[in-house]
Amino acid sequence: MDELHGEMKLGLREHVGQFSLLVLINVFVGMIIGLERTVVPLIGEKEFGLVSKTAIVSFIISFGVTKAICNLFAAHASETVGRKKVLVLGWLIGLPVPFIIIFANHWFWFDVANVLLGVNQAMCWSMTVIMKVDLVGPKRRGFALGLNEFAGYLALGFTAWITGYIASIYSLRPQPFYLGIGVAFAGLLLSLFFAKETRHYASLEAKLHRAPHTNESTNDPLRPRSMREIFALASWKERNLFSCSQAGLVNNLNDGMSWGIYPLFFASLGLGVAAIGTIKAVYPVAWGILQLVTGPLSDRWGRKWLIAGGMVVQAGGIWLTVQVPVYTAWMIGAVLQGLGTAMVYPTLLAAISDVAHPEWRATAMGAYRFWRDLGYALGALISGAIADLLGMRAAIQVVAVLTLLSGLHVAFRMRETHGITKRETESIPSPAAHQ
Repeated sequence: MDELHGEMKLGLREHVGQFSLLVLINVFVGMIIGLERTVVPLIGEKEFGLVSKTAIVSFIISFGVTKAICNLFAAHASETVGRKKVLVLGWLIGLPVPFIIIFANHWFWFDVANVLLGVNQAMCWSMTVIMKVDLVGPKRRGFALGLNEFAGYLALGFTAWITGYIASIYSLRPQPFYLGIGVAFAGLLLSLFFAKETRHYASLEAKLHRAPHTNESTNDPLRPRSMREIFALASWKERNLFSCSQAGLVNNLNDGMSWGIYPLFFASLGLGVAAIGTIKAVYPVAWGILQLVTGPLSDRWGRKWLIAGGMVVQAGGIWLTVQVPVYTAWMIGAVLQGLGTAMVYPTLLAAISDVAHPEWRATAMGAYRFWRDLGYALGALISGAIADLLGMRAAIQVVAVLTLLSGLHVAFRMRETHGITKRETESIPSPAAHQ
């Protein structure tokens, strides 16, 4: 975007240095959560002797609930105190996580660690997303979000693989988690000393976005004036925002199942920890790399059909994994799940940004991310309970069906958001600042 306001410009080229730094910071954000993807469920089963799958996945439930709630408030807080302060605080809260996992002598401490990890991820990942959107403006939003998610999930996949490999050579603890100590400190130092505040760029976009004829004193009932009203719009009142929120929730529901149940399912069929780590890495690596294509593609083709199609592809990958219990099929299933998630993940964020006015976009994205990351907890809880009652195969099958139904909802109910007209966005804009 080449409009000029004072000395500030919006655009990727104009902010390539700061944008690249935020990509690097999100690499460390992805690595800190990748530490747990392969090893932690196996620690619960092998070191602590947990039999109940619901008990084993309790750490994902604590992570998901915490991250969901903090997403909502972190995004809203960033509109008042600024993005950088929230980012730095998130890293401070995440610093103890690898230490707690290394020294934990009771499973309860894994739940504590994941409460802190949930806060860390909500603050840090949310801020890297919002800060990139602030900088680039609307024209290359899909590309920016694709690059952000590429960096985070490629790092997550690499860390899932390397921790599995380290565990296969040494042990499940503590060696795989030494990496996390360096990651947490690196993320904090980069955020504290090199990241710059970006909130003023959102204010610039809001001024450029606002039509000259707009009546700011309108009493339009769809005009959000508080965090509660924005949350309601994103959750059920606005058709497109609701479609995005439910798709995000189900996407992370199947990811929560994958995180907690897949390692146990593969191990029950005789797969070793290194091989499990490889499968667990393929899914987020495919997801991360392919977002470099799907993010920009959504800027050209639109958002709706990438989201709907991606949910269906995810469902197919999950179904293949459980129906054909051989290593090759598991690898193909992981690739399909990664492809489907790549189609969905950056596109949902871009769709939210299409609909929400720049002045309340961060809060709307926080509301979306609340529902999306609540999916982690629901996925772990549902799949764990079904696995205890009916077995792990049934749990995986149920999640595949829910994912398919979510994609069908988007296909039949969501409208295209890319290229939405200024008049349409101004039927929902401008919150409390214009009261």
